[in-house]
Amino acid sequence: MQLNTNVPYMFVKLTSVFNLYYNKLMKHNKKAWPKYFQKIIEGKKTFDLRLADWECKEGDILVLQEWGPKTKKYTGREIEKKVTYVAKTKDFSFWPKEDVEKFGYQIISFR
Repeated sequence: MQLNTNVPYMFVKLTSVFNLYYNKLMKHNKKAWPKYFQKIIEGKKTFDLRLADWECKEGDILVLQEWGPKTKKYTGREIEKKVTYVAKTKDFSFWPKEDVEKFGYQIISFR
């Protein structure tokens, strides 16, 4: 590969490091209630609606961990799903208005 002499070499290196860092795929651990977790296990539920208070992008991995809302404990079951699409909106009212106005929503599909 020939280096473009019009662009300083250090800039090219920094740009490469920047792209590697910011395009890095991430794993995100998230709670999933038993009735939804089971649907995911069965392959019937292939999306999730979450408060957009964290960054998620296509290619990331969701580590969904079954969480008992009554016991307030993890059950020990978990599954990893690859994020295939992320859509963000502010048009629903499941969370406090202040949080929605601050973060919006994200609808996540996975496989």
